[in-house]
Amino acid sequence: MEFDRLRVLIVEDEIKVAQALEEGLTREGCTVRHAMSGESGFFEANSGSFDLMLLDLNLPGHDGIEILRTFRKLGIHVPVIVLTARDSTEDRVIGLESGADDYLTKPFAFPELLARMKALLRRGQRESRHTLRYGDLEMYPDTRSVLRHGTAIHLTTREADILEYLLRHQDTVVTRAMMAKEIWHETQRATPLDNVIDVHIAHLRKKIDENQTVKLLHTIRGVGFILSQRKP
Repeated sequence: MEFDRLRVLIVEDEIKVAQALEEGLTREGCTVRHAMSGESGFFEANSGSFDLMLLDLNLPGHDGIEILRTFRKLGIHVPVIVLTARDSTEDRVIGLESGADDYLTKPFAFPELLARMKALLRRGQRESRHTLRYGDLEMYPDTRSVLRHGTAIHLTTREADILEYLLRHQDTVVTRAMMAKEIWHETQRATPLDNVIDVHIAHLRKKIDENQTVKLLHTIRGVGFILSQRKP
């Protein structure tokens, strides 16, 4: 993505820092919005469409880590670079584990920020090619994030494994034996995994299809399952 089309949200309560960032990014051709608190940043992120967020951690009210975790829980996947004076290894780990894509310690040089932004956007473009989609269902295998009609869905690790397998075999019947082999890696077992698989499928179906007009996950009696926009 070119910088002259980039939409950036700055969440920063230090006026001088925010103004310098806004002026620099505007010169680069970016469209910039500024929020001075975690609450206003959260509102902007939900109401607007942004390509990248610059997020300070030391914010009044809810701090940046809390806001970042809430973004990710709600399925807001906009790339985030954390800007902060906290420079300990522990702080960096917490920031990255909370969903930050990069971490830049204040004070920093503006050219370094631009380089980080460009690198992050290039990475995002590469990863977007690997997004799995079927109808209004999306899955990002690298993060195991799942959305249905734009709403985030929380899956267990095993449910995510099953959904990824079904998405890679969409519109194709998948048998229980195939799942046992490819997902559970069970090739020799005294008792089949059929009941276990059926329980996971039931949970997955409830999460992705409940209250949806178009049901995607179907059972083919006596055979297996299929991800299809049409009822078999």
